[in-house]
Amino acid sequence: QNIRVDSIRCDFDRYPYPVYTYARQMIIRQSNITERSLVTSCRLLNSVRSDNNPHGFTIEDFAVRENRDIRVSDR
Repeated sequence: QNIRVDSIRCDFDRYPYPVYTYARQMIIRQSNITERSLVTSCRLLNSVRSDNNPHGFTIEDFAVRENRDIRVSDR
């Protein structure tokens, strides 16, 4: 299984910062390969930077908005 991110949209003019991620997911099984469209959303909150959080954001309200099959190919 792998995920390829197509784009990320983040609006830094609004707070908390809304983020949408658009990606393609490949699920490889013994019998077939499934390609899916994956769209997620969340909000970023400012937080304290640290070694474990170098960007200083906390993710809130993460949700999968779309996870649908685009193509299924037999192996």
